[in-house]
Amino acid sequence: MLCPLDALDVRGAKGFVLGEPGARRKLFVVRDENGVYGYKNSCPHSRRPLEWVEDQFMSLDRSHIQCTQHGAMFQLNDGLCVYGPCVGESLTPVSVAVTDGDIVLLD
Repeated sequence: MLCPLDALDVRGAKGFVLGEPGARRKLFVVRDENGVYGYKNSCPHSRRPLEWVEDQFMSLDRSHIQCTQHGAMFQLNDGLCVYGPCVGESLTPVSVAVTDGDIVLLD
């Protein structure tokens, strides 16, 4: 389990670091009105984490995932970049699901 679904506001996001040192996985989940989506926490442009402040993955209006390094904007439901230096590229998806009220990692 990553976290309870209730820990994530609609149009909210939360980051996670999983695994042992040397084999860590950085990922985040984002929620909208239609579901929960998981992504690797790495911008396709710079290969760096998207957030500077913990769990701050969303644009100010909460309509997109935003890379705080260069302002790239990504769609919530598929991670497609629609603004910035990596337009047309996508975040790497991570399989997640909601089971018994909890967000769980599937892969």
